[in-house]
Amino acid sequence: MRILVIDDDPNINDSLKWLLEDNGHEVRTCSSAEQGLARAEKESYELAFLDVMLPGMGGLDALKKLLGHQPALQVIMISGHADVSVAVKATKLGAYDFFEKPLNPEKVLLEVKKLSEQLRVRAQVSELKRLVELEYQMIGDSPAMAELRAQIAKAAPSEGRILIFGENGTGKELVAREIHNLSNRREGPFVQLNCAAIPETLIESELFGHEKGSFTGAHRRKEGQIERAEGGTLLLDEIGDMAPETQAKLLRVLQEDEFCRVGSTTPSKFNVRILSATNKDLKAEIAGNRFREDLYFRLNVIPIRVPPLRERIDDIPVLADHFLRVYCVKNGKKTKTMSGDARARLQGYHWPGNIRELRNIMERLAIMTEDVEISLQDVETVFGSPASTAVVPVEDVSLKQQMGAFEKRLLHTVFQRCRGNVSRMAQVLGTDRANLHRKLKKYRIKD
Repeated sequence: MRILVIDDDPNINDSLKWLLEDNGHEVRTCSSAEQGLARAEKESYELAFLDVMLPGMGGLDALKKLLGHQPALQVIMISGHADVSVAVKATKLGAYDFFEKPLNPEKVLLEVKKLSEQLRVRAQVSELKRLVELEYQMIGDSPAMAELRAQIAKAAPSEGRILIFGENGTGKELVAREIHNLSNRREGPFVQLNCAAIPETLIESELFGHEKGSFTGAHRRKEGQIERAEGGTLLLDEIGDMAPETQAKLLRVLQEDEFCRVGSTTPSKFNVRILSATNKDLKAEIAGNRFREDLYFRLNVIPIRVPPLRERIDDIPVLADHFLRVYCVKNGKKTKTMSGDARARLQGYHWPGNIRELRNIMERLAIMTEDVEISLQDVETVFGSPASTAVVPVEDVSLKQQMGAFEKRLLHTVFQRCRGNVSRMAQVLGTDRANLHRKLKKYRIKD
């Protein structure tokens, strides 16, 4: 730790400096409160030893000013004249502890070690909180994300039910959390129920709760997710996989704003905002008699579509950097960067698994890459093989014709993914714009 010692006795300063530096700490000493405060204005410290009786400004006044400069500073007051009232006053002013002179070296080292461990744990907790916040950030400024944010901003403050739909891995849960955080229910709980991950026989119990003895294995009364979300938001994830019988019961619950636990006939009112999410085409599910149309209309008051990653090409570099930073910190790795051609390779990939796939790849790169800069070769190694349009040999067709057909398909694919942005295409393909313009015109992909 960085430690500041303020005492007018040079023997105290020298002995503490020697003792603490010998145990790996960095120590600065001062002979007056004024000198100590001047240092504290310019440098940060984790711990200070402060004498109560000092020439000029006294120790208690210095304590107040020190904590004014550095509120997180831990201060141990020291005095040759033990006085309980002074110790109590120092503690009330924010002192961490109070030591009597002559100082006991073993006690000093024990307390410093204990404090160092506390600060280390506190820093870990703070870092974990920061990582959790990073995990749930909505990243990207592409037009598709700007539109999504605008929809969320309009819908979140209302009480309207929202159906969030999009492909697997696009971040539907993230959107739901953002809606909750921007709503009037942000102080309430955010509860999620994955309808696809729970067996049909248990989903009603999970959603509504159950009474003791209501079925085999119900050894005690259990509250459901609706009760847990009281005053907040409940996300019904993968709602398209909910069993038809449960759909009917959920519809009645939404109509009446009340539910009954499994095994009970007593209805309970609830105050919960329902959000739903699905990767399925619910209209097709309705047409196939797999999803109730009346429930669909109850849930789909405000539809919000989460765009796939291929529609957010401009966001890929910033998303990749974000995940790389998160997983380097999580795994105790040095901060890493990406080369330009590695970024371009990521932007040229089609991302069938969307953001979830990108997140997994960046985690793998953060852990497995030795160099500080991630290269194109590192990315290709993770992909396994270049993701490009497949070449299928055709008999009786010349090499030139087949190469031309392949080039046309490739350019058409990248043109679509880059939404016609030729500069972006040139970057992804590693070619100059003039040559690219000629080829796009040649194959009539762009006039």
